[in-house]
Amino acid sequence: MALPFLPGQVFDRKIGKAKFHKTHQFDYRNDVSVYVGEDKCGIGGDPLPGQKLKPRHSAYPKGIGPEAPAWVAFDRQLNEDQPRVGKGEGMLFKCTVVQNADVTFDKCDNMMTRQWVKEELEIFHSSGQQSNLQPLNQWSHVLNIELQELLVLCFDAYFQEAVHEKREEQYRIRRCKIYFYLEDDSIQVIEPKVNNSGIPQGTLIRRHRVPLPPPNDEEFYTVENFNVGQEITLYSRTFKITGCDDFTHNFLRKLGVRIGNQNNIPSDPYTEHRKKEVESMQPLRPYETEDTLRQFLQFDRNVLRFYCLWDDCDSMFGDVREMELHYFLADDTVEICERIPNNSGRDAVPMFLRRQKLPKEPTSLRQPGEITGRTVLNVFGPMGHGGRWILDSLKTGAVHTDYYHDSDLTIGSVINVWGRKFLICDCDEFTKEYYKSKYGVGDFESISFKADPVSLPVREIPPYNGFGSEEDSLATCLSLRPKPTRRDFKKFMEKDRKGLESNVLRFVARLDTTRPIDIDRRFIISYFLSDDTLLVFEPLQRNSGILGGKFMERGRIKKPDGVNYFAAQDLYIGANVDFHNFKFILIDADEYAVVYMEKHAPEFPQANVQIILPKLKPILDQKYEEIKREFQAFDIENSGKIPAKNFREILQRFGQGILTVHEQLTVARHYGDVQVEEDDFQLLVVAIQEQLRKANFEDFANMMDSCKHEDVLGTGFLPLQELHNTCRRFGVPAKQDLLRALLEKVERNDKGEANYQQFLQLLNWRDSPVSSQKFVPAAAPDPKSVKRTGPQELPTLVYYKDLLQNLLAVE
Repeated sequence: MALPFLPGQVFDRKIGKAKFHKTHQFDYRNDVSVYVGEDKCGIGGDPLPGQKLKPRHSAYPKGIGPEAPAWVAFDRQLNEDQPRVGKGEGMLFKCTVVQNADVTFDKCDNMMTRQWVKEELEIFHSSGQQSNLQPLNQWSHVLNIELQELLVLCFDAYFQEAVHEKREEQYRIRRCKIYFYLEDDSIQVIEPKVNNSGIPQGTLIRRHRVPLPPPNDEEFYTVENFNVGQEITLYSRTFKITGCDDFTHNFLRKLGVRIGNQNNIPSDPYTEHRKKEVESMQPLRPYETEDTLRQFLQFDRNVLRFYCLWDDCDSMFGDVREMELHYFLADDTVEICERIPNNSGRDAVPMFLRRQKLPKEPTSLRQPGEITGRTVLNVFGPMGHGGRWILDSLKTGAVHTDYYHDSDLTIGSVINVWGRKFLICDCDEFTKEYYKSKYGVGDFESISFKADPVSLPVREIPPYNGFGSEEDSLATCLSLRPKPTRRDFKKFMEKDRKGLESNVLRFVARLDTTRPIDIDRRFIISYFLSDDTLLVFEPLQRNSGILGGKFMERGRIKKPDGVNYFAAQDLYIGANVDFHNFKFILIDADEYAVVYMEKHAPEFPQANVQIILPKLKPILDQKYEEIKREFQAFDIENSGKIPAKNFREILQRFGQGILTVHEQLTVARHYGDVQVEEDDFQLLVVAIQEQLRKANFEDFANMMDSCKHEDVLGTGFLPLQELHNTCRRFGVPAKQDLLRALLEKVERNDKGEANYQQFLQLLNWRDSPVSSQKFVPAAAPDPKSVKRTGPQELPTLVYYKDLLQNLLAVE
């Protein structure tokens, strides 16, 4: 019983539908408006009643789900054991690929999928079986594109082309291959090339979708239009399909297509005619050819190496010469190189014998035409026109040359190299393995052919004559073209002068002599850490009768043993040194040298307290009470410290012969209370401002701008060397010693940089005068006139109790 046509009892077909657009019925074709409504659907894309739409692409049977194409399923590419799944779930595919399919991977965006498909294809081609492609879930959409690109239908076809105005042929049969790509229904037609055809061959129709012939030119060829035995028209050219490959045959059969029988391509009369002509032009006895390509491909880059000896002592000025023979297995050629030892007096030629085939017996140069591929005999008749010639099948006049091969080259054999006898003495490991594998040779006992090395006489180095440095003089003895000595550039860059850091150790010395005229002479010995050189300078002393100045030129000085050079560790207070037979005693040093040695205590044992204290330990164990009484005798207030002078006298008395003067000074400075005498800061600023006032120097604003320009980060601090250079650049009329002393008093940061604003404010006598009263220059301090306070006078008091406690703790 049917439901009545009443509201509420009728199924609404619009429920769940979202598309209600109308298709347009008119369009433009070649700039002409035409009616196209016959191929258009109704409202919302639904076909009209009774309307049959023509398929625009190849139609495949349905029923396997929307994700897998039909041609995949009908080729048994969906695993029957797996359930039919929808979108987003994994599938197991099995792909069959034809040999002449156009495989491309350009459209695959996933590099891992592309590499995986390639590996599966390699397995398929190597094993001849089907390749199992198992994509992951996230690769399913990419794999569908890959499988479509891999499958191509291949058909064998031909077309007949008319030939006009030619007696030899009236028509021509042209063979071709038709490829149908299932990916996008595109077609490609390729004609195999024929030699000497005179016809442009190759790709006749490039790959694209081909329209059907008129009047159906609005549609395109699909897979239903192809079958064996059918004729298809592509751009007014009719192709007859005569066959297909196995994959195409199986594919069409599974689509339900009844495939026709394979047909033979008809023969071309003109092609048969040309084939007979070519066969008639072939010689009855062709040239004999030797196939060397296989040997070249098998043994290319494989070379046998032999070490040979050529005894040329029979000739005038001849000797024994070592050779190296290379045998190329690719073409049986030989080259010989000569091993020329150093200083042999021979020219280093690149090759002794260029690469060529080596004959066993030297022959003279052949005449032109003597060596030919075949021999021609004159049967009868004159030599010129009218004679009768035949080929000599027995080759009675052929010239045969016997060449050396790998079987002729063995250790101990003598070969003839164009009249020179070469003895094969040894070979390399590759050559031994080659003969062992090919000929079964196992004995490769080499022949000793190298002469015993001649003992060279010991080179005698002449003694140093004193001119220049010893390294330069030694270089002239080692080579005819002496090279400059190489300096330690890294050490030079590390120890060279940097700003106020001079890296020069200066000592005061006197001559070790009893002559009255030389006892009072004083010398300044400077040791440069950048290149380990020494400079001896003698200050001028009035009314001494001796001219001061440079006593020894700067350079490296050898020790009395004549082997080693003086190092920085050999110079310390109390040391006796001998410079070119001048004996010096170092009696003092500047503060920089002593501080540098204390900062680098591991390099200088004389300034290392950890090494000095164990030396005092035995003395303290024997005379502890006596030493303690001596210290307490000078400590009246029992404060635990005594004057440094008395402390050093006690150490010298008890440690005589054990501690040097520098070691005593090191102990005194380590346990001493250093009191640095501070200069009058206000008096120093007044002295500098007075000099600037007299010179009328007022360029402080430009100096401030220059300092701010150098201060890129805007910290307000600059290095001391930069401030010193700024003063020199603006020509500040003040003594350098006073400026350097003022820089030491300026505020500094953690990096040791000075506050340039405070420094310039102290120099500005116009805006920041220190004192308004008239300055007396006589009261100004002169750094050069102040009494010297050296390292020996710097510690005033020494804590002897700390020394005794540390000595008792030393093991």
